[in-house]
Amino acid sequence: MSASDDPRRVHFQSPEYLVDRLDAIAELFETDRTDLLVEAIRQYIEETADSETFQELVARKYYDDRLEFETVKQLVGAETAQRLRLLKADLEDEPLDLAAPDDVDVYDGDAVTIDPADDDR
Repeated sequence: MSASDDPRRVHFQSPEYLVDRLDAIAELFETDRTDLLVEAIRQYIEETADSETFQELVARKYYDDRLEFETVKQLVGAETAQRLRLLKADLEDEPLDLAAPDDVDVYDGDAVTIDPADDDR
C-alpha cells in the first residue's frame, strides 16, 4: 500500500434513506458501509474520467489556465495529462511564418482549373 492509498477519514451528510439502503446492501453482501462507499466512489470517478465530456471540460479549463497540470493529472491520468500539456504548448507557440514555396509544382503539371460559375449540374 502506497502513501496515497492510506485511508483518510471523511465526514459528509447524506439523506437518511440513502444510508438505510446502503446499510441494507452492506448487510446483504456481508460487508460494511465504508467498503461499499469506497467502491461506489471509485467506480464513479473511473466512469467520469473516461467520459468524453469530462475530458473536454478538463482540457478547456487547462487551456484557459484554470487548472494546474498536477490537477489535470489527478483528473484524467498521467498519459492524457501529458498529451494535453503537449497540445497546450503547441497551441501557445507562434505559428511559423513560412512563405509558400514558389519553386515546387505540387500538382506535377496536372492541375485542372474549374470555374464555379460553369457548374450547371
